[in-house]
Formats: sequence, structure tokens, C-alpha cells
Amino acid sequence: MQYLRRLFLMIAIVSMLGCAGTSSEGTVQEQQQRVLQMKDQVLTQLFEEKPDTRSQVNTAAGYAVFSNANVNVIFVAAGGGYGVAKNMRTGKHTYMNMAEGGVGLGFGAKDYRIVMVFHNEKALNRFIESGWTFGGNADAAAKAGDKGASVEGEAYYGDVTVYTFTESGLALQATIKGTKFWVDEDLN
Repeated sequence: MQYLRRLFLMIAIVSMLGCAGTSSEGTVQEQQQRVLQMKDQVLTQLFEEKPDTRSQVNTAAGYAVFSNANVNVIFVAAGGGYGVAKNMRTGKHTYMNMAEGGVGLGFGAKDYRIVMVFHNEKALNRFIESGWTFGGNADAAAKAGDKGASVEGEAYYGDVTVYTFTESGLALQATIKGTKFWVDEDLN
């Protein structure tokens, strides 16, 4: 049984490492374009589901959008993704990666999106420069395309509002996890 758990853990970690960044196929400009297309799709979905967020994003100091995949096997959770932060004052995009790991009870996999709205430039700059968050997570998701349901989240962390929604997956988990966001040196 212990061997089986370790095998599942290794499979999960290896699969998440493949999701930790954008595809390295194509030129830097093509890779950046894929990230920007993801960002536009996610923001369109957010604005359709929560119309009041459009004005919140447009008047914010900046925002970040991430695409993330997460796997939870028994007591270990791992995930990875990519995204972009935008400074609304300067118009500058900062391409970023993310990875997360944690412990807790759960089983499943999900593909989800994160939108962070920074209410002042200090919060945006702090995120880009240090980019670390830590927190608990409890959720349930059973979704494939337009079918199924998921628990959507909206949270406030001082100067940042965070929206999450599940694209697809089947997961039931309660974990304590850490998430690291960092600047993608290859795309900036």
C-alpha cells in the first residue's frame, strides 16, 4: 500500500511539472500570445459570471490571471500553472509561473483559473517581486466543460481580491498548501 501511494505521488508530481509553465513551443512572442489569449478568455468568463468585476478590474492598480492544474492524491497535493500580471497604470505585462504543494486529505484533479485584483500598486509590486502565498483550501468540484458543478471562490486579502473558478475536474479535498508565483525569466 505504501508503495502504491508513493507511485501515485510521483505520477502526480511529474504530471504537475509538465503543467508548471507555458508550452515552450514557438517563439517568445508566440508563447506570450498564448498566455494573453488565456488571460482574455478567463477575464471574459469572469465578467460574464460576475459583471460587477469588470469595473473593479478596470479601476484597479493591476491584476493577474493564472491557469492552474492541481492533483491531490490521498495526503499530498501538487499543482502548477502559468499566467500574467498587468500594471494598469503602465500597461506592462509580467509573465509568471506558479507551483503549489500541500498536505491534507483528498483525492482528485482539477483545472482551475485564478484572477487576482490588486487595489494598489504596492500590493501589485509586492506580488510580482515576492509572489508567495500560503493558505488552506477546502473545495469540491465535479465539472467537465459546461456540465457539472464546482464551488467557486471569492476572497479578500487586504489590498487584493482573488476569484477562482474550476474549468474541469473531479476533486474533493481539504488541504493546507503553499503557492509560489514567480516571474518567468524566459518570457519577460
